Amino acid sequence: MHRILPLGALAFALVVVPGCTSSASMNGSVGAGGASAGVMVGGAMMLPSQTLVENASDASNLTTLVSAVQAAELAETLSGDGPFTVFAPTNSAFEMVPESALNTLLMPENQGQLQGVLTFHVVPGRLAAADLRDGQTLTTVSGETLMVTKANGRVMVGNENGMATVTQADVYASNGVAHVIDSVLMP
Repeated sequence: MHRILPLGALAFALVVVPGCTSSASMNGSVGAGGASAGVMVGGAMMLPSQTLVENASDASNLTTLVSAVQAAELAETLSGDGPFTVFAPTNSAFEMVPESALNTLLMPENQGQLQGVLTFHVVPGRLAAADLRDGQTLTTVSGETLMVTKANGRVMVGNENGMATVTQADVYASNGVAHVIDSVLMP
């Protein structure tokens, strides 16, 4: 039986790509050049040698995402070879989702819906912020489409249901890259 978790616990699994700034390159994290230093997310060092899930589990601002990934039984998949690009919503992004809707998604009988929402935040391949172009469409693991918008030095992703801004880009992991975002995206 799964516990109903606070909104903050869902934020771990999704990687958000707010803003156009590549914190990884500014902080020497792994990029095209293969540097091995990490970047700080949620008070923890994100290491390129760890998986997306391992890194997210250490970030205090992604605990809701991690809990949601675990409840959806996606942790093993997102710890696999990938590569994956994850738009990871923060705990505060999950707090904007009505609590009743979030609690409903976390119920064991709604695991399929939760998986759909979470996989809507994941794109196959390793897409750095520099790879994202204004007007680009991305096909998510769930088969849905995300639109990329770049304006005024910021990167946004989303669809007709809403847009999220990447707040921290290029958080590299052994099996992909995460971009921290400020909203939960809905398919």
